[in-house]
Amino acid sequence: MKYAFSKTLNEDYDQLITRLEAALKNIGFGIVTTIYMDKTFKEKLGLDFKRYTILGACNPHFAIKALSLEEQLGVLLPCNVVVIDQGKGNVEVAAMDPAEMIKQLGNERLTKLACEISEKLKALIQEL
Repeated sequence: MKYAFSKTLNEDYDQLITRLEAALKNIGFGIVTTIYMDKTFKEKLGLDFKRYTILGACNPHFAIKALSLEEQLGVLLPCNVVVIDQGKGNVEVAAMDPAEMIKQLGNERLTKLACEISEKLKALIQEL
């Protein structure tokens, strides 16, 4: 099962995050959480790990529609977008594919909504 869209770019890590946040905002998504996995691993486990940031992206209009169709769907929210330092100036961006995740639920209306969200995220990744 392919559960994400991804693209690797040769770009400054921090600048890419800034550009990604702006691109998400342009399609109606805000960042509700930011998790720095590398910093968490260092703090909690004393381990060094490559830069790895999880952006929890949410479009409130889609979220309210989705939660109205499937109340427990919050366990899959927000739509996570990750930024991974792959070394030598290469930075990978990956976004979850909501359609692939949601179709497993068998709710046709929710799947249709998830497909709409997937198309937006897929286009965003391709355009980076």
